[in-house]
Amino acid sequence: MTAIGTTLRTAGRTVLFSALTVAVSLAAMLVFPQYFLRSFAYAGIAVVLLAAAAALILLPAALMLLGHRVNALDLRRLFRRGHRPEPAGEEGRAWARTARLVMRRAPFFALGTTAVLVLLGLPFLGVKFGTADDRQLPSTSESHVVQQHIREGFPGSPGGGLEVLAEGRATKAQYGAYKERIAALPDVQRVDGPLVKGDSAYFTVLPKGEAVDDPAQRLVGELRETQAPFDTQVTGTAAVLVDSKDAIGERLPLAAVFITIVTLLLVFLLTGSVLIPIQAVVLNALSLTAMFGAVVWVFQDGHLSGLLGFTSPGSIETTLPVLMFCVAFGLSMDYGVFLLSRIKEEYDHTGDHDQAVRHGLQRTGGLITAAAVILAVVMVAIGTSRVTNTKMLGLGIALAVLMDAMIVRSLLVPAVMRLTGRATWWAPGPLRRFHERFGLSESDPDGARETEPARDTVGARS
Repeated sequence: MTAIGTTLRTAGRTVLFSALTVAVSLAAMLVFPQYFLRSFAYAGIAVVLLAAAAALILLPAALMLLGHRVNALDLRRLFRRGHRPEPAGEEGRAWARTARLVMRRAPFFALGTTAVLVLLGLPFLGVKFGTADDRQLPSTSESHVVQQHIREGFPGSPGGGLEVLAEGRATKAQYGAYKERIAALPDVQRVDGPLVKGDSAYFTVLPKGEAVDDPAQRLVGELRETQAPFDTQVTGTAAVLVDSKDAIGERLPLAAVFITIVTLLLVFLLTGSVLIPIQAVVLNALSLTAMFGAVVWVFQDGHLSGLLGFTSPGSIETTLPVLMFCVAFGLSMDYGVFLLSRIKEEYDHTGDHDQAVRHGLQRTGGLITAAAVILAVVMVAIGTSRVTNTKMLGLGIALAVLMDAMIVRSLLVPAVMRLTGRATWWAPGPLRRFHERFGLSESDPDGARETEPARDTVGARS
């Protein structure tokens, strides 16, 4: 019972904070109007909160019922010294050596890792957004084969016509004059109609080239700006894409502000530092650059398409980067909270910043890497799908998780924290008092802030 209580007071808080950070990242998708994104948010938040509740409520209850029958270790030895067992074995020593190496050459690792991540993300500057079409399917599927023949053998895009709805009483001559004006637009292949019913009519405008390429999207704006003696509205594949991009662009700042502010608050409540939450947000965002760069380089530009077995449409589906960012950012914060909680716990016990960083990486490096590899295997399994968007989602998130665990958490975080030194833990007086009253720390209340002799003893043992 004592072990369960200690675990809930300490590791239980990390589980709670991890679940909240993932839920916050997923909740950011609720600000977008697309039901596709909202459905993922509702499902993801429910799964995360239920998993946290199971870990914090059901698991302790089950352990209480099982009693000592679950003991595979000597729990008294495991929880000696304030539930902080020393890492043992070659793996722990390897992570300790990595931490010492990184911190001795902190400027090199900080600048070098940042440069590599930024370089990997550069292809995303050339991203082109589109919609899902037949090329999402395997190249042998009938719908893909037929549409590809039409695409290659006939001018324009028969399946990508724009529909112009005209509302208001008009004469045949007025309809004819309007048709001539839109037919004269440079990106128009053909205009059909009008089909008149009462005071309404609609025209079908066939754009040149692909259904959702840049000329087709430009044509949407030109049609909406073309003057007419009646009210007009434009729909169609390219129009839906234009409106989706506008909606996402309009709500994207709000989602970014929401994720940033709530994440900063949660990490501050965990650490009591002003600088650590800022570092966490910036480094987490930086860890996703490789994912976005790879998405464009592979799935938009078509590199490795033969190896991975897909047909590149030359664009990225509009909502997928938002979904991938929210999921990958939440998972990265999950690992980040785990590492920071270990560092904070050691700092509370010893007051030695460098030792706390080394200890945190030594204690969690292997666990974070193993967890990332397991999750990446699951995502790669999703990435074996023959549907291109599903393949991109699985492989992209797998790459982001591995980059975060093996590069950012192992190299960049300890290097940056070594450079910031003890200033890492600074907070102004009012915020420090706020944290003392409302903050949550994973350190055992009975063991945190040991006396100076205890610090010396811990330091000597380390």
